[in-house]
Amino acid sequence: MRFALVLITLISTLSAKTTFKVFILAGQSNMEGKAQNKLLEYQSTAPETMEHFVHLRKDGKWIERNDVLIKYLDRHGKLTIGYGSRDRTGVELEFGNTMGDHFKEPVLLIKTAWGGHSLYQKFRSPAAGLPSEEKLQKELEKAQERIKKNNGKRKKNDSLPTMNDIKAGYGVSWREMLKEVRESLENYETLFPALKGATPEIAGFVWFQGWNDQYNGAETEYASNMEHFIKDVRKEFKTPELPFVIGVMGQNGSKEPGGAMKVIQDAQISMEKKLSKVKAVHTDVLIDKAAEKVYPTWRDDIPAWEKVGSDHGYHYLGSAIWFNRMGKAFGKAVLELE
Repeated sequence: MRFALVLITLISTLSAKTTFKVFILAGQSNMEGKAQNKLLEYQSTAPETMEHFVHLRKDGKWIERNDVLIKYLDRHGKLTIGYGSRDRTGVELEFGNTMGDHFKEPVLLIKTAWGGHSLYQKFRSPAAGLPSEEKLQKELEKAQERIKKNNGKRKKNDSLPTMNDIKAGYGVSWREMLKEVRESLENYETLFPALKGATPEIAGFVWFQGWNDQYNGAETEYASNMEHFIKDVRKEFKTPELPFVIGVMGQNGSKEPGGAMKVIQDAQISMEKKLSKVKAVHTDVLIDKAAEKVYPTWRDDIPAWEKVGSDHGYHYLGSAIWFNRMGKAFGKAVLELE
């Protein structure tokens, strides 16, 4: 009987390691992650906020999960704090913990994010095509005018951009995203020896982006570009029903959204009805109200501000609590789409 139990346990362990779940996290600066680590360090021990972080720490240190691994550009390792922008953390922390707590298989997060990149241009996917020739021509003329002014001001002789240069800028982040994911999956046994012999299964995609599409009318194309993006992601990875979660722009916080932001929010939310296995997560409702309260006058009392926030409104105030709430919500949304 004892031998049988040992054998069953061994078989179960081996089976669990035959595959591992892969989640792609993509977007711009807020997917990079903007909560400063020093804020997490403070709030994780402060009596008024430590409850938000207790499950992420053990024996006074941040937990490094053996079952959740992460690859973010030139960094890789066990999931813990610090996988955001330099000395910062993002939604990956709570998202990864949510996935790790749910799945028996190991989890790999591949994060591909670059600040300031729009869906209209750099993340534009193939099915969206290029903007009209009229729009491209206007863009070319503006770009050439900028170079001419800069040449005159700085006494330089830089070459003027061509139409080919303008067109080449479209989809550059889309292509870089695919490259990053493919290279990570090709080299995962070297990057993560613990996964050696296991087979990757792409199990979900999280998109957190929108700020740079608020300008020059790009918001009016957001719905179309987002729909093409989702379809192209699923086509590239041969996963027609891949769970796709969208973090809806929420920098408005407790205020009502308006203008281009509202247009983008509506476009993101509309994907739930247009495509299957898509869930839009409202991020404004997850706001850290303590950080929101202090932010308007943060310069008047920096010590007080540094106890609740670490960045500006467009980066969700750099609130560790807000980023963690969003990460957890994104994780729950993925699991609801399973």
